[in-house]
Order: sequence, then C-alpha cells, then structure tokens
Amino acid sequence: MMKAVLPFALALCLSASAFAQDNVRPAKPGVTYGKKVTAKKAIAMTDLSTKLETAPEYKGKIEGTVVEVCKKKGCFMKLERPNGEAVMVKFTDYAFFMPMDIVGKTVVVDGTAKVTETTVERLQHFAKDAGKSAEEIAMITKPKKDIEIVADGVLVVK
Repeated sequence: MMKAVLPFALALCLSASAFAQDNVRPAKPGVTYGKKVTAKKAIAMTDLSTKLETAPEYKGKIEGTVVEVCKKKGCFMKLERPNGEAVMVKFTDYAFFMPMDIVGKTVVVDGTAKVTETTVERLQHFAKDAGKSAEEIAMITKPKKDIEIVADGVLVVK
C-alpha cells in the first residue's frame, strides 16, 4: 500500500511546487498575474462603490491604482478609492502574488468585490504584513466595514 501512495504523494508535491510563484515578474504594462485578464469592460473604482450600494457583490473587472502591497511576499495589495481610503485586494487561494514594484501602477483586477467587516485581529495582521510599526498596529482597535476584492487575475495597465 505504501509503495502505491508514495509516487502519488511525490507527484502531488512536485506539481504544487511547479505552480507556486516564487519569482514574481516585475510589474510592467501588459504583465498578468494569476488568470489572464484584459482591460476591456473594466469599471473605475468610483463606479464600484455605486454598484455595491444596490447589490451585495460585483463580479467583473475593476481598474485602480495600487497604493500598497504586502511587504512580506506580495500576498495582498490595496487600490486607491476616490475618498482617499484603500480597497483590500486578496488573491484566490493565494495562487499568485504581487511584486513589490507594483505600487503606483494602474491595474485591472478580475474577481469579486463585496462589502465586508474586517475584524481587529485581521486588520492588525494586515498592518503587520504591510510593515507598519508596533504603535500603528496597537492603534487598530475597532473592526472596519469596507470593500474587499478577491481577484482571480491582475493585469498591469500602466
């Protein structure tokens, strides 16, 4: 029995490592991370807020400017909203990561956006991953309602 399981386990480990994104490509126009994405029919961040006022979620493409990326390994990024706040973008099943040089770039994300409430613990975790100081992290004491996007793919536009 063990001899039959060993090749399967080895194949599983090798395939998982093949799909892991260790060397993230630099953020240049036209580069896609995750699922292939085009810029066609992408809505602006201002339109996203309006759509979420009348529907529980929005599925599709959203264009925005990256203002922050996880400094540990690019496991999340934030897009700028017109009001100056940021929208959290996570990636489906952590299947791909963003490069550190994506901050300031215009991107199109393809995925699902919805209004969520983020716990204090989760906010503190994100702040730590973003490289915030212990004092800044300690100031996070209340949960926050905000828009969150889970992206299947990201395209760098400019």
